[in-house]
Amino acid sequence: MVLQTDRLLLRKWETDDAADLYKYASDERIGLPAGWPPHKDEAYSRAIIRTVFARDEVYAICMKEHGRTVIGSIGLTLEGSPERPIAENEAELGYWIGYPFWGKGIATEAAKELLRHGFEDLNLSRVFCAYFEGNERSKKVQDKCGFKLHHVNHMTRVVMLGELRVEYVNVLTFDDWSKKFKANE
Repeated sequence: MVLQTDRLLLRKWETDDAADLYKYASDERIGLPAGWPPHKDEAYSRAIIRTVFARDEVYAICMKEHGRTVIGSIGLTLEGSPERPIAENEAELGYWIGYPFWGKGIATEAAKELLRHGFEDLNLSRVFCAYFEGNERSKKVQDKCGFKLHHVNHMTRVVMLGELRVEYVNVLTFDDWSKKFKANE
């Protein structure tokens, strides 16, 4: 499946995207605030594409003007875990954008399209999205998309970095999304 906005193409990840992924995911400004270490080489990025990004509803973000060049990632996690339970008809949104593209509304545009897809095509009832304390850019994206605070985890274990952080977990319901975005159509 391919999703599109005025500026963006959201498409499935391909193994050939490893160089683009490494280019941006090796920057510590990207992963560390989100809770993952910078990529160490293209082989690591290729492995992430084959494992983490190989799931349904995970998309490479591309600017239409740049063709198939990847500038970030966005996805909906539809299955929970013991640490992060997700009920049926719910999902968790995750995203990141390469540093050169910050401050241009790209993450918000991609998130709004994936939320539209989740609520309209996948019939989700709620979508959760979290950010760690200090990650104000991610908070702003969530605010612009209509997310509201659900709860705060004061001692969240960030496994990939071996540390504890404060995590803010937000939620957007179908009803709130409909009121905010469907009313504007």
